[in-house]
Amino acid sequence: MPTDARRVPADLSDRLLDVRRIYHERDIERFARAREVLERFPDAERIEVLSHQAIPGLYGNAGAVEDWVRNKREVLVLGEKKSLTARRNERSSDWIAPSTANGCAMACSYCYVPRRKGFANPITVFANIEAVLGYLERHAGRQGVKTEPNQCDPVDWVYDIGENSDCSADALVSDNVRDLVDLFARLPHAKASFATKLVNRDLLTWDPRGGTRVRFSLMPEPTSRVVDVRTSKIAERIAAMDDFVEAGYEVHINLSPVIVHETWLQEWAELLEQVADGTSARTRAQLAAEVIFLTHNDDLHQVNLGWHPRGEELLWRPDLQQPKRSQSGQANVRYRAGWKGRWVQQLTDLLAEKLPECRVRYAF
Repeated sequence: MPTDARRVPADLSDRLLDVRRIYHERDIERFARAREVLERFPDAERIEVLSHQAIPGLYGNAGAVEDWVRNKREVLVLGEKKSLTARRNERSSDWIAPSTANGCAMACSYCYVPRRKGFANPITVFANIEAVLGYLERHAGRQGVKTEPNQCDPVDWVYDIGENSDCSADALVSDNVRDLVDLFARLPHAKASFATKLVNRDLLTWDPRGGTRVRFSLMPEPTSRVVDVRTSKIAERIAAMDDFVEAGYEVHINLSPVIVHETWLQEWAELLEQVADGTSARTRAQLAAEVIFLTHNDDLHQVNLGWHPRGEELLWRPDLQQPKRSQSGQANVRYRAGWKGRWVQQLTDLLAEKLPECRVRYAF
């Protein structure tokens, strides 16, 4: 498996990461991937912990709000992924693959991961990558040929490899993502998929051979400037789409999250025109979209008020939203049912008008 850390784009890595502390599970250096990560950040303080899931003062510590971005930049966690299961999805993908990372170096203020894992969520790298690769190869082999097309893909079984992280950022830290792309490049009847808000052009030097779908998350630039903290600019994401198609990736778009405000539909029209004007006919011909309207969370709203209150002016709109209790019992809010249905229809109609080549895989 590739281990050449020199291929990481230094300017992007330096902008997002200044790793000063690495929390790691006991005996983590028995894994070659852990040793590689430790060598990549030789000056970082190393702190042994019992579990990557329970680090005192880091996870679940809403009081560390003042260190929100600093933790993302300066902290890294190394652990072992002990539960290897592929979970049925049937929306964005057929299966959610076992994680090879979670958390993120970026700080989008609407992100659902903090409320699942704890309010500080820097990148965690799972070092037992060989076990994950072996599990996925066996799982994909058991599926055989996909006999009926579905909205995930007409031909391949699709595995989401970045449910709780951004793989473009993960690739700045370890070669786990490259190993996954290499795996799905050779697996028949299976395809990897991940959403990203970061343009990591190092991925263009890999050889995916059509086995990986990259879903660039897009929203209007004025909104993105407020809530997409530490991410690539929207124009940069659009400009990269042709390059990723030429490099052998399938490229889709996530219109996500759709945030409703007084001029939202006009701004989305301008964004879709940017995509149409900024991509090639080849890219547009293979394009598909996922459309996901914002779901926010009461606890996250309170924390965000401590570090990024301006974003909450867009995200927290009691005049437009209603409570929704999640399956895990959390107090979420989403747009009011009667209005949201009309808004979903307005945006999908706009997509058909401005970007007619792009099919909608799902919208809600």
